[in-house]
Amino acid sequence: MPRLTLMTHVPAGQTWRSTEKAKTRQRYLDEAARLFASRGFHAVSIDDLGAAVGVSGPALYRHFRGKEAILSEILVGVSERLMAGLEATLAERAEPRETLLGLIDFHVDFAVSERDVIRLQDRELASLPEAQNRAVRTLQRRYLDGWVEVLRALRPEATQAELRVLMQGVFGLLNSTAHNSAVAKGTDVRRILADAAAAVLLT
Repeated sequence: MPRLTLMTHVPAGQTWRSTEKAKTRQRYLDEAARLFASRGFHAVSIDDLGAAVGVSGPALYRHFRGKEAILSEILVGVSERLMAGLEATLAERAEPRETLLGLIDFHVDFAVSERDVIRLQDRELASLPEAQNRAVRTLQRRYLDGWVEVLRALRPEATQAELRVLMQGVFGLLNSTAHNSAVAKGTDVRRILADAAAAVLLT
């Protein structure tokens, strides 16, 4: 997967401060995702979030407008990252089979590393404000459609509707990592899921 970097001249001190601020913000988002996923969005207070990251609840308002803003940033942000990964894979312009395998690898990496976010999206999408909910659903449709377009080149006999159903099922398979809390130590979850997805989509 290509890494896109933009080189600009920024004073060293400003670069360090910006990096540290971004790290802090991401730590808050990661902890919020964990708490929201485990307890439920409405059961977690701003004071709970602050305590989890070692600050007072009101201190979080320096970074976010409130709980809904945090939830929105997590769920809209993950949909944007998925779209960026899709677009980067498509931009490589490989053969359809290689593109599909690249997409599987990308999504498995996401599914293995972002279990809390997957559970949160499953359970709390309806808790987003209307505009953000609509943005997430639009991004999800675009992500699904991108996969379907790749798959159409490999399975021309299938209808668009059939491929969409197939892809929804495969996403459910890959995203099952969010609910596999009893996997035996040493199990290569990543390989198992990638092989299973490839078997379903390429058969």
